[in-house]
Amino acid sequence: MTKYEIILYWSDEDQAFIAEAPELAGCAADGPTRQEALANVEAVIGEWLETAAEMGRPIPAPKGRLLFA
Repeated sequence: MTKYEIILYWSDEDQAFIAEAPELAGCAADGPTRQEALANVEAVIGEWLETAAEMGRPIPAPKGRLLFA
């Protein structure tokens, strides 16, 4: 389980649930159910963090709940 915030919503365009980790640039996944989208983004977050570490790129610390206007 990740400590990064995840935003989960339905996309009519994709006909799927979308799960995004806004603190990790470009980190998102989808799925036909909320549960599958969440599981998929958890896997993608792990891959994102692993790739960033391998490439020597900075990994942002989880900030918790983000504020949006």
